[in-house]
Amino acid sequence: MGSLGALMKHPDDFYPLLKLKMAARNAEKQIPSEPHWGFCFSMLHKVSRSFALVIQQLDTELRHAVCIFYLVLRALDTVEDDTSVAADVKVPILIDFYRHIYDPDWHFSCGTKEYKVLMDQFHHVSAAFLELEKGYQEAIEDITLRMGAGMAKFICKEVETVDDYDEYCHYVAGLVGLGLSKLFHAYGSEDLAPESLSNSMGLFLQKTNIIRDYLEDINEIPKSRMFWPRQIWSKYVKKLEDLKDEENSVKAVQCLNDMVTNALLHVDDCLKYMSALRDPAIFRFCAIPQIMAIGTLALCYNNIKVFRGVVKMRRVFQVDVHFISASFPGLTAKVIDRTKSMTDVYGAFYDFSYILKAKVDKNDPNAQKTVSRLDSILKTCRDSGVLNKRKSYIIENQSNYTPFVVVLLFIIFAIFLVNLNPNWPNN
Repeated sequence: MGSLGALMKHPDDFYPLLKLKMAARNAEKQIPSEPHWGFCFSMLHKVSRSFALVIQQLDTELRHAVCIFYLVLRALDTVEDDTSVAADVKVPILIDFYRHIYDPDWHFSCGTKEYKVLMDQFHHVSAAFLELEKGYQEAIEDITLRMGAGMAKFICKEVETVDDYDEYCHYVAGLVGLGLSKLFHAYGSEDLAPESLSNSMGLFLQKTNIIRDYLEDINEIPKSRMFWPRQIWSKYVKKLEDLKDEENSVKAVQCLNDMVTNALLHVDDCLKYMSALRDPAIFRFCAIPQIMAIGTLALCYNNIKVFRGVVKMRRVFQVDVHFISASFPGLTAKVIDRTKSMTDVYGAFYDFSYILKAKVDKNDPNAQKTVSRLDSILKTCRDSGVLNKRKSYIIENQSNYTPFVVVLLFIIFAIFLVNLNPNWPNN
């Protein structure tokens, strides 16, 4: 009933939702028949449905390389994330992981649900990796080696300073940006991007994820996961977990705003990176997560709900550790449908930055810094000269749909969903 009510309020979401549903179904049909490749793409659908959808737009050769790159790093991340694995066991695995990808017999049981299946049957990923061209293998090996070493370093090290925070985010996400740039270059369609820009693409997504997932990470069992830098949170509370206490609500929101302001530092680099991309499929692959990230920051800013539960963008979406993991309804569907060029990217970043700026409280201790960074983003978007050519994602015109048309849309949508059921009679 919630989805029905949401579509009644936003009937213009119907067409993007329908297109997204059809695209997701088509993506599932494109899973390769070979057992190891079939496992990899099936697992991709299970651990990140949205990434599995976006990746289908890439050419087969690049799609295979990016799929394996994602699954290797997802497996590495599963080892790091499992707080039930002792550090003395975990660290050597992280450090040597780049070697394990060449061993079709290697596996390590950890994680839960679909991630445990990935780890238990990692030999399928290794088999697929060994079939990639050498240029792709070298790029994936290099990033896996560097990421594993960085993760191992922070198993035994707290995130104390902002420099520590940037270093940690570099290891777990900035290197993903570097690796993708290497894969795009090996494919032959893109110049090798500067490392600083590739790094910022990853850091912007990772910092958004860390901000949004505060409560989930702090409540992790058996041990809390703490990624917010002490240099920032210690200005507001004595212990990081104190931010979730109701009596600290004002300080918690101020700390949150400080974290969002820090993340905004990477936006200009991200816009430069995306503006240099030539391949339309690669562009969309990179741009959609970035738009969702700036949208999430706009929602999180000055929002006490970050410390009370899951913060949702209309209707739901999540930014993954490495790329993106999203539930599809509503605004997310619209972003995926409309993001085709830098005109769309500049428009989205302008809209969300404008909303974020409107939420800045002049009494916030970082208000001046936040506004300054947002003004820089808004100026970059205006200076592009294309804002008048795009459709707004969030500043919507009043709907002209009558109740009859809305009901008709639901009937069509219901018929479509019923026919998706494999048990539906052929007649």
